[in-house]
Amino acid sequence: MAKKEGIRKLFDNIAPDYDKLNHILSLNIDKGWRKKAVREIVDVDTPLSVLDVACGTGDFTIEIAQKAAIGSKVLGIDLSEGMMKIGREKIAASGVQAEMEQGDCEALTYDDATFDRISVGFGVRNFEHLSIGLKEMCRVLKKSGKLVILELSVPSNSFIRACYKLYFLKILPAIGGWVSGDRSAYEYLPQSVLRFPAPDKFMEMMREAGFKNVTHKALTFGICRMYIGTK
Repeated sequence: MAKKEGIRKLFDNIAPDYDKLNHILSLNIDKGWRKKAVREIVDVDTPLSVLDVACGTGDFTIEIAQKAAIGSKVLGIDLSEGMMKIGREKIAASGVQAEMEQGDCEALTYDDATFDRISVGFGVRNFEHLSIGLKEMCRVLKKSGKLVILELSVPSNSFIRACYKLYFLKILPAIGGWVSGDRSAYEYLPQSVLRFPAPDKFMEMMREAGFKNVTHKALTFGICRMYIGTK
C-alpha cells in the first residue's frame, strides 16, 4: 500500500476522536502555536488567497479565515474525507468563509501562481514524497508569496528530549489507543516526527524546492517548529 493511501485510511479511522485527543495530548499548547503562525500568514490588511494544505479537521483553516481581510479566499485541502467532514461542520458552525476539498499536495490541480499564502499545520511529515510536495506548493504560490509550516519536532535539549520521547513513545500511544481504539495510529504519529528531517536539512529541502528567505523558529523548547519561506 502506498504511504499516502495508508495515511488517508489512518486519518479517516481516527477522525471522530482526533480533535479531542489532539488538544488533550498536546495539553492545548497547539492553540498557541497556531496563533503565532496565523500572524505570519495574515500579515496584511488586504484580501488574500490562502491554501491550507493537509487541513484535517480545519482548526488552522478556520483561524486563518477568521483573521483574513474581508474578501479573502481560504481553501483547505486534505487526503482524508473523514477529517474534512468534521472540518466542514466546524466551518459551518463558526460562520467563517472557507471551503475544503480533497486534494493531494504532490499533484495539486491549481494553476501556477494561484495563492498569496500557503499554510501547513502538522502535515508535511505525512507526505509520501516531501520534496515533490514542497515543489508543488512553490509552483502554485504567487511571486513574493509566503509558505508557513508548523511541524512537531524533537527538542535539542537532552533532558527535555528524554521526557518528550517518554511521553511521545509510551504515554501518547496508550492514551490515544484507549480513546480511539486505534493504538497503531498513535504509534505511527510519534514515529513520523522522529523520522522527519532535522531543521537544517528541511530548510535546505525548502530552498531546493524554490523557496527563498527560509527561516525557522523553535516553539516551546523545540517541541514544535515554524518554518517560513517566500517565493
